[in-house]
Amino acid sequence: MSQHHSLPGSPAPALSLPAICGGTIDLAAEHPDQFTIVFFYRGVHCPICKTQTEELAARVDEFEKRGIKVLAASMDSEERAGRQAEGWKIAGLKVGYALSEADARAWGLFISQKEKDSEPDRFAEPGIAIVYPDGTIYALFHQSVPFARPRLDDLLKGLDFVVEKSYPARGTLAA
Repeated sequence: MSQHHSLPGSPAPALSLPAICGGTIDLAAEHPDQFTIVFFYRGVHCPICKTQTEELAARVDEFEKRGIKVLAASMDSEERAGRQAEGWKIAGLKVGYALSEADARAWGLFISQKEKDSEPDRFAEPGIAIVYPDGTIYALFHQSVPFARPRLDDLLKGLDFVVEKSYPARGTLAA
């Protein structure tokens, strides 16, 4: 099945989800000075996701002092999201759940099916979307496996360069 998804420079798909700690996360409601970053993760079954999401929660201030808002999202159900709320150290991070498969595909995320009992029937593989304040996409990072994700230090360093040099979005012609 082919996927049609947005390219850097194009409008980001809508993203509004129930939040693990109550309320909602909504990309359109964020008003950053520089960017909003959305970290898409596999779900509660993934120990690498737990590590990355907890690190992200602990470092939200480093992004926010740069004018960058941070969101995280998964296709997990409300029950699975509840397990994250209980077992993950994610206070201070806006984490949404119940991302639909159609919306995950619109963002260009790879979709996997259940291989182990701990996994849901279908889930999105990791991805990172960096979105300008006007709602257009600056950059996308898509992965088909859970490992070898961009390190937060590398992202921060790269985004510092982007802002300092007004470095343009790349990859705007085709995926």
